[in-house]
Amino acid sequence: MSLSNTLNTNEIKDAAGLEVEFQHLEQDGRSHTFAKINELPGLPHRLKVSHQESGSGTSRRRRSVVRFDKSETGQIDNTKIITTSFYLVGDIPVGNLSTYGSPKDLLANLMSFMASLGASTTILYDCTGNGAATVINGSL
Repeated sequence: MSLSNTLNTNEIKDAAGLEVEFQHLEQDGRSHTFAKINELPGLPHRLKVSHQESGSGTSRRRRSVVRFDKSETGQIDNTKIITTSFYLVGDIPVGNLSTYGSPKDLLANLMSFMASLGASTTILYDCTGNGAATVINGSL
């Protein structure tokens, strides 16, 4: 499966659960960068998806990164532009796997920890899920 050049059918949402639309900006080898549609030129809001493989045979690994960066005017010192980044890194031993079962389980573990509370099956876009709240608030 590959990503569409325009991500505008609820693939990406904000903390309020509202759709944020992105369009393909550039490709560099196994890296794609998307820009938020209608972003201000001086305040980029970007999505980057990249893959890098290393090793060979059963030692071959793939490092995959999904990263969002958003620049905005500082809230305390509004004369400065600040950038916040969040990214997910997957380090998969692809050379020694016969299926993607284990990596899928781990990604599901991460997604559920970040976006839900206990037994809930609701995705919490407002960042109140156990893992998301821990990351946002710097708590343990």
